[in-house]
Amino acid sequence: MTHDFPISRRTVTRSALLGSAALLLGPAHRAYADPRATATGPVSGDAVLTLPAPTGRHPVGCQPVHLVDDSRRDPWDPAIPVRELMLTVYYPARDVTGLAPAPQMPPQAATWFGRIVPRTPLHLPAAGVNWGATRSHAFEGASPLPGRWPVLVHSPGGGDPRGLGTSLAEDLASRGAVVFSVDHPGDAAAVEFPDAQPYRKDTVRTTVFRGDPRDQPAVARTMTDARIADLHCVLDRLGRAADLPLPHGLAKTLDLRRLGVYGHSAGGSAVTEVMYEDRRVRAGINLEGYLDYPPSAPGAAAEPFPVAANGMDRPLLLLGSEGFNRRQELDRSWLALAALSGRWVRSARVADANHWIFTDYAAMLPQLQAAGLMTAAERNMLIGTANPTASVPKIRHTIRRFFARHLAGH
Repeated sequence: MTHDFPISRRTVTRSALLGSAALLLGPAHRAYADPRATATGPVSGDAVLTLPAPTGRHPVGCQPVHLVDDSRRDPWDPAIPVRELMLTVYYPARDVTGLAPAPQMPPQAATWFGRIVPRTPLHLPAAGVNWGATRSHAFEGASPLPGRWPVLVHSPGGGDPRGLGTSLAEDLASRGAVVFSVDHPGDAAAVEFPDAQPYRKDTVRTTVFRGDPRDQPAVARTMTDARIADLHCVLDRLGRAADLPLPHGLAKTLDLRRLGVYGHSAGGSAVTEVMYEDRRVRAGINLEGYLDYPPSAPGAAAEPFPVAANGMDRPLLLLGSEGFNRRQELDRSWLALAALSGRWVRSARVADANHWIFTDYAAMLPQLQAAGLMTAAERNMLIGTANPTASVPKIRHTIRRFFARHLAGH
C-alpha cells in the first residue's frame, strides 16, 4: 500500500491518538574539539557512502535557500548583527533529464564535517571515508512539478547538519510533499553559505558546542530557543513564499493549509514547541527530542516546555528508539505531554534501534562497518542492530503514513 500525499479535495476524519515516551540533547549534543584543528582531506581509495533511493513516483528536485532575519542578532556570535539560515528545499520535479544528483552536503561543509565528527563521542573515522562524495537522489535546477503539495519543515538533531536528513526528505518529496530542511548555524557541525559577509568573513560556520548542552543548562536553553525562533522565521517566510529565492514556479505549488513539521533530537524538541505555538501547523513528528529544559542546578527540577505543561490539541507522533540510554529522562516530558493531550498524541518506538536511526546514519554506518572503519559496537551504540534494509523502509513508511493521513487534501 502506498502513502502518497493526496491532492484531491477531501476532509480527514480526526483520529484518536495516545501517548508515552523519548530524547534530544543527550547523545545528540556531543562534545566537539576545536573544529579548526588540522585534518587531512579525502584521498584516493576512500570509501564513498551511498544513500537509499526514494520510493515515490516523482523525481525530486532540490535547491539551497539562504535566509536572513534582520529582526534579531545571531544567538551564538555577538559580532553577527542578523540571524542567517541555510535551508534545502526538496520538491516533486517535472523532469530531471540531463541533471546531476546534488551532494548530500555542500562541499566545504562536508570537508569541515569530516574534520569535526571524529572528535566527537560518535567516534566516526578520522580517515578512510570521503564525506563529500556522497550523492543524494535529488537534482538541483529541476523544474517543479505543477500541483498543490503539502509542506513539511524539518529540523535536524543538535550539532547535525541538515544534510543528515537527506534520505527521508527525498522520499517524502518523491511521494508528493515539499520539504524545507533547516540548518541552525552555530549549532550545526558545519554550515556553508553562498558567500562571505562583512560580519562573517568565512563561507562556512562551524559549531560552537564544546560539550554536551544538556549538561550546560544555559547553552541548552540558548540552543532550544534559537531553534524555535529559527523555525518561526521559516514559517513566516513561507507565508510570503513568492518573495523567497525558490525554483521558478515552486511557490505556487505550496499548500500551506497542509503544513507539517518534523525533527530529530533537538530538532524534535523545537518543532514540537513551534507546533504548539503556531496553529498554522496541522501535524508534527518528534523523533526523540526532550520537551523540557535541563535542571539549572544539581537537585533542581527540569523546566517543561509550554507544550509539555499544557498539552497538544493537534496530531503529534512521538517516535523513539528502543535502545536510547536516557529513556527515563526522556519519558519525564513525553509522559507529561501525553497525559494532558489525550487522543492527540501517540508514541511508538523502533525495535533494535538507537538514537541516530532516524538520520542518514541508518544507511551509512553499516557501510562504514563493512569497510572496516567502524566496529559493530560503535555502530550499535549509534543506530542499533537493525538492518537498514528493514529500518529505513519502516521509518519512512511510519512518517509518510502519519503525514498522509493528517495532511490530506481539503
